[in-house]
Amino acid sequence: MIRNLSIVLLSMVVFSCAAQNSGALIPKASKKSAKPNIIFIFADDLGIANIGCYGSDNFKTPNIDLLAKNGIRFNNAYTAPLCGPSRALIMTGRYAFRTGAMNQDQTTLMQPANEIMIPKVLKEAGYITTSAGKWGQLPGQPSDFGYDDYLRFRGSGIYTSKNPDKLEHYTINGQDKVLGVNEYMPDIMHNHLVDFIAANKDKPFFAYYPMVHVHGEIIATPDSKPNSKDLFNDNILYMDKLVGKLMHVLDSLQLRDNTLVFFMGDNGTSAEAIPKSTINGKQLSGKKGSMKECGSLVPMIANWPGKIKPNQISIQLIDGSDFFTTFAEIAGAKLPESTILDGISFAPQLLGKKGNPRDWIFMELGNDWYVREAQWKLNRAGELFDMHNAPFEEPLVTADKQDAAAIAAKNRLQAVLDKLDPASGKMDDGDGSGRHKNKEKNKKAKKAKDE
Repeated sequence: MIRNLSIVLLSMVVFSCAAQNSGALIPKASKKSAKPNIIFIFADDLGIANIGCYGSDNFKTPNIDLLAKNGIRFNNAYTAPLCGPSRALIMTGRYAFRTGAMNQDQTTLMQPANEIMIPKVLKEAGYITTSAGKWGQLPGQPSDFGYDDYLRFRGSGIYTSKNPDKLEHYTINGQDKVLGVNEYMPDIMHNHLVDFIAANKDKPFFAYYPMVHVHGEIIATPDSKPNSKDLFNDNILYMDKLVGKLMHVLDSLQLRDNTLVFFMGDNGTSAEAIPKSTINGKQLSGKKGSMKECGSLVPMIANWPGKIKPNQISIQLIDGSDFFTTFAEIAGAKLPESTILDGISFAPQLLGKKGNPRDWIFMELGNDWYVREAQWKLNRAGELFDMHNAPFEEPLVTADKQDAAAIAAKNRLQAVLDKLDPASGKMDDGDGSGRHKNKEKNKKAKKAKDE
């Protein structure tokens, strides 16, 4: 179903001069920290069919593919199918019926007094932390939830100030900045991140890097040719280029061997890019905002030279809530005692140990949810889906066609839902779509491209 691309070999020589434009004068080699650094690269609206090593028909990502070639590619990683709820799930390690992050608006209501995010836990373990990029639709500022350093832009997909009479703004550690007409937000984010890494190369650091790419509105990149006919592909290539530049910086600082790098998508591919987002000529089931498979199934890669063995493909189930506990275990951090966490650490599996693999993942958005195991999915309505041919098909298994295996799976999954009991938790207060509180606001949001 999924194939590897030989083009990854080309990326070994692409960025020999990248440090000149990295945003930092590369200092001498680091005195390695006893604890590993962690970089979490979080791409926007990027599905599995947009990544070369997942078998994409139309997109090439040599630098991301190289991370996978020298690490682990996960084929069953899931997170909430929309950007705000996805970020809330990952940052808190808690399901939305506990946090209230059922839709884009409710996500913004979370408060530091009630929810603990990853940086606070890692900070107590001696880490210095940064968030460099998209923060919406999370509430407040990154510093409110424990980040020592941050850059954030407003909205969801800001690349440039297209209107010289209405320039875009962004914030660095509380200071308002204006995005000039000749500036490119992804480059500013990259430079800020590199400056942070260079300044803290002798300390253990956690870097959350929520990228702009490839959220709409898709516009030309600095590398796009005049009158380019495929701006979406241009943006995929530029995103991949930034990943390669960041890896070059880690190599230059001699930090690569002590840095665990994750690359992941925040939800499935957006509707506009679906026609070209195929694998082996096949369309996938689901997209961004959908409760079908590829609303939540996302690319995820882990790379840690010398610690993670190369050329691995994992089929274990990864739930978005698992990152909180995984990062804490890697950092030697203590988990909060009074908070219910839903994640299961997969840190042992990264290092080739058995660990405690999941039997199921749970996903929710708006007024809907499902629990999924390797071959079956059960939703809130009690509908059972056959996932044997996922991610391309997920047919409904009607009651008259349920054999003994299907019935047993339905009973197992219903028992999970009964134990979680999401209906007794916080519920969606909007129209049930998971986007915004009402349809009228949804229309306005689409116009503002603030999904």
